[in-house]
Amino acid sequence: MSKSIKSLKDVLSALRPSSYGLLAFIILAIILLLLFSRARRDVEPERKPVSPPITEQPVEKEPAKPHKGRIAIIIDDFGYNYNSVTQAFLKLDADLTYAIIPGHHYSQRFASEAAKLGYEIMIHMPMESMNHLAGEEGYILETGMTSAEIERRVQLAVDHIPQASGMNNHQGSKATQDDRLMTIVGTILKQNNKYFIDSRTTAETVAENKMKAIGVPVSRRNIFLDNDSDPELIREQINKLAQMATQRGRAVGIGHGRPATLQVLQTEIPRLEAEGYQFVQASHIVR
Repeated sequence: MSKSIKSLKDVLSALRPSSYGLLAFIILAIILLLLFSRARRDVEPERKPVSPPITEQPVEKEPAKPHKGRIAIIIDDFGYNYNSVTQAFLKLDADLTYAIIPGHHYSQRFASEAAKLGYEIMIHMPMESMNHLAGEEGYILETGMTSAEIERRVQLAVDHIPQASGMNNHQGSKATQDDRLMTIVGTILKQNNKYFIDSRTTAETVAENKMKAIGVPVSRRNIFLDNDSDPELIREQINKLAQMATQRGRAVGIGHGRPATLQVLQTEIPRLEAEGYQFVQASHIVR
């Protein structure tokens, strides 16, 4: 292309308007300009249009659920059997605590299964009642026993259910009023690094205060869920428990391994979690 431009320049310089006329001179000049313009286009790179920058859209985050309070639910009386109801409790999707009476045929089996599934285990320790109820003769703690026998029985229960993180009382309306007995219980729990939940089967209990004096982490039951087996009444009790958790920041409810209690928990736990309540194991409530 550059050679063509050079030769045309030579031709143009040799021309004289007087020889060929003004018109011929103008035509050759136009041709020369066209060729020169085309040569420049071939040399210059093509400029691509600049695209506007891509603006990323912000990712919308789900709003945080309100934290309304912590709820610890303890289910008592496991160990008697291992049936469909018992197994269904092992399918509840929540941080629950299961209290197992030592010495029964299914006590160790249920403790092992529940612990593997991530539930917290407690010893549901038989204690003397004002009504002199029979049962658990090899483990029950009675006010008339020697201190050595009380110590032996508490340690026996701890050894029988080694998965247990703590203890609460089974019955015990008489035993939990006794300073000596509860001091011995607290001393053994302290030695084994266990906590205690006072089920408060009597208003005269000294258990909580004794545990605090010994240095055992302790809390108390706030509401019994299922003194009545009517599902609607159980649901009302759970709602009261939730209200208490809102007011105090935490609350402890105790129920039992019964079909009606299971039925209500299956529906109420997901509902309360969706509302912002947090279910925690008993070890997260004690102080």
